[in-house]
Amino acid sequence: MENTVPVVKIDGTPAGAVDLRPEWIELERGTQAVKDCVVAFLAGRRRGTASAKTKGEVRGGGRKPWRQKGTGRARAGSSRSPLWRHGGVVFPPIPRDYAKHVNKQVRQLALKRTFSERLSEGAVIIVEDLALSAPKTRQMCAFLAAVKAGDDALVVVHETTPDLKLASRNLPGVEVMKAASVNPYWMLLFKKVVFTRAGLDAFVARFSPKEQKA
Repeated sequence: MENTVPVVKIDGTPAGAVDLRPEWIELERGTQAVKDCVVAFLAGRRRGTASAKTKGEVRGGGRKPWRQKGTGRARAGSSRSPLWRHGGVVFPPIPRDYAKHVNKQVRQLALKRTFSERLSEGAVIIVEDLALSAPKTRQMCAFLAAVKAGDDALVVVHETTPDLKLASRNLPGVEVMKAASVNPYWMLLFKKVVFTRAGLDAFVARFSPKEQKA
């Protein structure tokens, strides 16, 4: 892996390079942390509203359908048995929360691992700044083409703006996101990850060790 990543301007022309610090890179461990974070994120997106009723919750069925003996039919105590039409459900789904907890250290390791993998793949692009003159989709398309990000890219900025949101919302393969909101799932979902300089600084600060105060 190279020790630097080129920086380009919004029009694709070179604008220097960013030195990769050793504390930003982790390629030997963290695969399980990435999996845990992705599973937790997807689980947290589940609504958990599926619901059905047991035979005790279905309205009716309080009267015994027929007497216990002498009819030649099987015994029945309720017309709301799970075996009957309009009956209850055995072990029905009930509303629940699927959220999973992941420790802070695990989240940091997962971010570092996914960032390192995308760097090793050559999928990370760094731009000096991203300021559109108007909230136009064609301007966002021109920017992505100039920096060779294609039409499947995650754009990470320090702070999102209304212009960026409006310019990218009609592009199904493009997502503009604050650095504070990026997680391993989003880092792995797109073919290219485009960072602004400010967005990169805010992103790596999430998993870089804090400097000790003198």
